Amino acid sequence: MSKNPFRKNKHFYVGVVLNILEGILSGFNFYFLFSAMQMLWEGDVTLDKIMSLVLLLLFIYVVRLIVYSTGYTMFHIGGAFVSRHVRLFLGEKIKKIPLSCFTQKQTGDYINAVTSDVSNYEKILTHKIGDIIKNISLSLMLVGYVGVVLWAPAGAILFLMELMLLPALWMSFRMVRKYGVFKNEICVRSVSGIVEYISGIQTFRAYGIGGIKNKDVISAMKDFSDIGYIYESKIIPIGSFFGAFIWGSVSLVICAGAVPLKGGAIDPVTYLMIIMLAVFLSKLCVTLFVDLTSYKHLAVSKGKIISVVNEKEEKGIVKPFQTATHEVVFDNVCFSYVVGEPVLEGISFCAPDKSLTAVVGDSGCGKSTIMNLISKYYEVESGSISFGGKKINNIAAERVLENISMVDQDVFLFNDTIRNNIRYARPDASDKEIENVCREAGCEGFILNMKNGYDTMIGENGNLLSGGERQRLSIARAILKNSPILILDEATASLDIENELAVKQAVLNLLKQKKTVIMIAHTLAIVKNADEILVVADGKIAEHGKHAELIEKNGKYAAMWDAEQQLSA
Repeated sequence: MSKNPFRKNKHFYVGVVLNILEGILSGFNFYFLFSAMQMLWEGDVTLDKIMSLVLLLLFIYVVRLIVYSTGYTMFHIGGAFVSRHVRLFLGEKIKKIPLSCFTQKQTGDYINAVTSDVSNYEKILTHKIGDIIKNISLSLMLVGYVGVVLWAPAGAILFLMELMLLPALWMSFRMVRKYGVFKNEICVRSVSGIVEYISGIQTFRAYGIGGIKNKDVISAMKDFSDIGYIYESKIIPIGSFFGAFIWGSVSLVICAGAVPLKGGAIDPVTYLMIIMLAVFLSKLCVTLFVDLTSYKHLAVSKGKIISVVNEKEEKGIVKPFQTATHEVVFDNVCFSYVVGEPVLEGISFCAPDKSLTAVVGDSGCGKSTIMNLISKYYEVESGSISFGGKKINNIAAERVLENISMVDQDVFLFNDTIRNNIRYARPDASDKEIENVCREAGCEGFILNMKNGYDTMIGENGNLLSGGERQRLSIARAILKNSPILILDEATASLDIENELAVKQAVLNLLKQKKTVIMIAHTLAIVKNADEILVVADGKIAEHGKHAELIEKNGKYAAMWDAEQQLSA
């Protein structure tokens, strides 16, 4: 894919040329009108002259129609090409942006860039540029016609009148730069608020806070409405003043032309034509002001797209990353989400090859952060992480993830069929392989009970399935990927008894495979036979060892174990 996402194709440039030509051809209407008026004034009206004029006018009209329709089509093809290219480029770009950027920015920034901002930029290419080019060509052609053919001083006055467009645009562009950016930022906040509200509508209703959160959305939309009003209130006075000045200039043309008319330097037909063109050009100047201001406002969207394009990408070696063994080693790793607030402090441990390492600890102690660093969702601040003796610090995240299968606590599923959701783990997998892994993950029973079986659509994020069914599909996906390292977030506390047992059995089936398994355990009973248990507390490894060893130490792990046994008694 080209490094320049805004690259235009030949259709766009053909559209530019044809719109210039169409603007010039439009000016011939006034030439024919002037010729007809002269014939009437001089009383030299014959059928031959009228027919010649009509045929010539018809010919120009047909040519204009062809040029206009072709140019309009070329602009739309060219604009659609660019917007498609920009969207694809942004899709590839977002895949390479570090995950930390998504936590530091609002989701609306990226949603707006890919949707609204690209659509606005497409409007520039398909509509605004064509109209602006055509109107500029037409106005210059008519000013030249007045100055060269009709009366030179009138041409000079009209040219100066058009030059007044520049200071008006300078003032309006300043307002667009100032308030257009604010408007875009508030739009982003509004989009983020709406996405959050829709995503969490079930939770909001469950806790009776739908109205409270709705007020936040309404407030964001009101802010957007207010900035829209402020924006227009700054631009419209400039346009109104410019319009009044331009229309006032017509009276100057009328007065200036009266002198040579009285002296016989120009005839009444020429004088009338100059006035008509002055009126038309005044209207055209106002149209150009509106179009160019609108163009500048839409161009703010291009700036937002460029800001995403210029964002820092994840760096690293993209060659295939393979190791003979797959032990995972943390060596004095430090990490923080916010500067000055460390989450992990000097973490060091080894998860041996083809063994089960459990990570336990209180909520917020850093367990999930350890998993995120292994997956290269974030980069370590200091220290190193290695797989099979090879450091992953300088390896591209996508190459690291090729070695990892994951079962998250928060399962994400696509609005697709069950079969395709599992196949995302390995696109070349056969239907038979998918059915086998579903059997191992304990999914086969509920899948076959569905009307369409493996071809059942499961809704957005799998919302047509229960929590346990979604977890088991996630496990099936991990089994199918068959990566040497498995990251597992065991979360069964929120499931009913039937689903909890099914998920635990699926996890046990997954653990039977000879892989390097690193597992966040929320219930200690499931990991009492782990090869190594890491107890994390306050961003550090407080204890490590096997279950029996940790019980003997009578430390934090023993306290957690006793508490769990008392709850289950």
